[in-house]
Amino acid sequence: AIRVWLSINYKASFAALSRLMRLYKIIKNKVNFKDINVLKEMLKNTSIEFRAENNNYCIFLDGKDVSKFIRTPEVDAIVSQISAIPEVREKMVKEQHRAAQGKNTICEGRDIASVVFPNADLKFFLDCNLQERVNRRTKELHINNSNRISSETIRDNLVERDYIDSNREVSPLVRVPDAIYLDTTNLTIEEQIQFVADMIKLRLLMLFFLSLAITAFAVCLRLVCTFDNASIIPGELIGVLS
Repeated sequence: AIRVWLSINYKASFAALSRLMRLYKIIKNKVNFKDINVLKEMLKNTSIEFRAENNNYCIFLDGKDVSKFIRTPEVDAIVSQISAIPEVREKMVKEQHRAAQGKNTICEGRDIASVVFPNADLKFFLDCNLQERVNRRTKELHINNSNRISSETIRDNLVERDYIDSNREVSPLVRVPDAIYLDTTNLTIEEQIQFVADMIKLRLLMLFFLSLAITAFAVCLRLVCTFDNASIIPGELIGVLS
């Protein structure tokens, strides 16, 4: 909804999905991701493409749509382990920069505001308590007809991911000082969207008035310079204006 309202080219999920998409190849081809040389070779020979289809952006890996696969429990189980590998993160940042180049973009991810796009115009840090996250993930898996897994397994996976992502040496999960904090625990999707939209509107309004102030200052400065060059003193100026 935010993307459509702002006519943004890429929707909010592209960057986080980009971080996960290599896992399809690792899992399906049973790549030993602990072997750095094997992993580097796989990264080198993998093509990634984002395509817009029916108002959604799909991720194609070597020509295959893997958008749904990368949200499955199989990926959840190892995503943080893979993401913590420096070579993978370096490659992912490059891919994310390439995908967003020359486009207005809304994206999300655990290191987006701190590492991938540290100079973003507006940053948000979305938070939620653990139990609500478990409930949301359980509902998501049910909607997507994924294999049934227990709430305890989902909870354990979330806790493990949070720990690994927050303590990894490269691009850890952090809340940057200039990010707007939003606790989504008791908010609906619509309320979250409204909050973000309101903050964007406020920022745009501030930029508009700042632009007016700068323009007014520039005009005044030009007038002062003009009067100075003409040797017109303030008293004479008042006389001229009157």
